[in-house]
Amino acid sequence: MSPAGLREIAEAIAREAGHQLREAFAGPRVNVTAKSSPTDLVSEADHAAERLIRERLSAARPGDGFLGEEGGDEAGTSGLRWVVDPLDGTINFLFRIPQWAVSIACEDETGTIAGVIYDPMRDELWSAERDGPALLDGRPIHCSDRSDLATAMVATGFGYDADVRRLQAQVTLELVPQVRDIRRFGAAALDLAWAACGRVDAFYERGLNDWDLAAGELLCRRAGMAVRYLEPSPPAAGGVVVAPPGLIDALERLVA
Repeated sequence: MSPAGLREIAEAIAREAGHQLREAFAGPRVNVTAKSSPTDLVSEADHAAERLIRERLSAARPGDGFLGEEGGDEAGTSGLRWVVDPLDGTINFLFRIPQWAVSIACEDETGTIAGVIYDPMRDELWSAERDGPALLDGRPIHCSDRSDLATAMVATGFGYDADVRRLQAQVTLELVPQVRDIRRFGAAALDLAWAACGRVDAFYERGLNDWDLAAGELLCRRAGMAVRYLEPSPPAAGGVVVAPPGLIDALERLVA
């Protein structure tokens, strides 16, 4: 199947899962439990959205593999794998903060072929194919062209472990005087999508997983952003920094 066909499958499923999540967002919080720490939560809404996405992908692409935040890693036979975060921004969702999204990407052995990020609360859908433009609701987008770090709006996120947060706070303390301002929205997939369309100039974070990055990284690359990986800085894991080409060197020096 072509990248466009894979993207269309992801778009339709992301919208369906997003509409289900939006209904759950308005209702009571059900079966909320902790994962890696007391601040790392998962809800029945996460699991229900992943079940829906998995069922739809199995029906449409039965030979493909699947990696989901809540459902483990299954090998397929086609050489393709779907990488899914059914609800990126669970803490926001549980606190009724309307900043969360569905992220679905399809990858082969060389990387992401197609990726989709859907924001149900604003009904905004970002998508990209490996060799195509980055799109927002079907219209081409491009990242910021900013090259002056002092006027840059930078988004970031923090981990769940207290020691990791302490390190991240030190980096933030050094960064704040060097940029226009910093935003911490709480949903990495949306941070990447907003960077791709220029709502923020750049984004960095450590400790992200494949499902956090797969769709958003492709989107940022196709929107003209430079993407670089950060080596681990114990106790923090490795990370990513994305920025316009004119900002990437200066920002990477500060957050590496």
